[in-house]
Amino acid sequence: MLEIINNLNVYIVVIGVILFASVYASKISEKIGLPLLLIFLILGMLLGSDGIVGINFDNTLLAQAVGSIALIFILYSGGLDTYWDQIKPVVVSGVMLATLGVLMTAIILALFFYLMWDVTFLEALLLGSIVSSTDAAAVFMVLRSQKIQLKNNIKPLLELESGSNDPMAIFLTITVLQLIVMQGNSNIWEWLVQFVGQFAIGGALGLLCGYVFPKICAKVNISQPGLYPLISVAWLFMVFGLSALLGGNGYLSIYIAGIMTNRFAFPYKSHIIAFHDAVAWMMQIVVFLVLGLLVFPSQLPDVALQALALVFVLMFVARPLGVFISLAKSRYDNREKVFISWVGLRGAVPIILATYPFVYHLEQAQLIFNVVFFMVFISVLVQGMSLGFAARTLGITEDENAESKKDS
Repeated sequence: MLEIINNLNVYIVVIGVILFASVYASKISEKIGLPLLLIFLILGMLLGSDGIVGINFDNTLLAQAVGSIALIFILYSGGLDTYWDQIKPVVVSGVMLATLGVLMTAIILALFFYLMWDVTFLEALLLGSIVSSTDAAAVFMVLRSQKIQLKNNIKPLLELESGSNDPMAIFLTITVLQLIVMQGNSNIWEWLVQFVGQFAIGGALGLLCGYVFPKICAKVNISQPGLYPLISVAWLFMVFGLSALLGGNGYLSIYIAGIMTNRFAFPYKSHIIAFHDAVAWMMQIVVFLVLGLLVFPSQLPDVALQALALVFVLMFVARPLGVFISLAKSRYDNREKVFISWVGLRGAVPIILATYPFVYHLEQAQLIFNVVFFMVFISVLVQGMSLGFAARTLGITEDENAESKKDS
């Protein structure tokens, strides 16, 4: 601690340089189509113990705390950027992907992981649960940079799924961890009651708080515009904490609250949305750098072969099966379902969840973390770089000339 105090100015400069370089990296990402997540992870690894700078960081508890707080802001910002009129036609499909799709992905991956490594089935199911959710930020950064316009409300569907499947993955991960710690001394009915309770309470509280917040902003009548974003942060923390205390899923609450809030007009709404967008970007940068610092690249070759096999199972078996079964009754055709399957990029959430086994002191914690990190890295690299090509090859992009005629 004394060393940090004595060199505080140096640390401040270093943090500023890192943040500045991270922001500038977004320009590089847009030009070459490389997802920004990958750049931040690489930068974190270069700064870490095995990297060029050699910063010694192995505090998994701190990394988990940083990641959990970052998720609150990232999900809330995602909710605020979601328009109900756009996602309304795809709500049923999005919910099916975010629940049944996530569960199927977790189970299929668990079966393969169980066969590949000397682990228990619950430990295998833990890994499957950790990597079962998709990453919205990585997907839409690539789509925007390549100016891809998708047909048939596919973009709102992907947006809804990516924002709402994180709570499901978090719930599955924590539930499996508790089962491992209790050595399976639980029953399916307790699990189902907990599942229904978390999502019912979390969803109801999110709707209520998302409806109340615009009313509060309209009533407080504060003369300083800069205080409205502060009110939103305070409200965000209260919603998340209250949901958790009542037995709900806090992450689901804040995501739904964000969507609900965006439906209403209230004072300084644009200020609040812009503020949370900036904070969400900063949180993503910070969490990706921290997670990059946490990994030891020298340990990855030991798991590379099996992890590579798992990530291909994820991309070509688990994710497609989850999508095709979840959307069996939807209006999407096979080409569109194939593309939706390919947009299953993994991102920050799986790596954050991969720190949870350390908190529970699991024997296989390091193995699970290294496998998850490798899978996320390959998923972002392969799928992220090929999204535009996949969309054009499958013929599901909007024709720009047709769009302009329709608008006129």
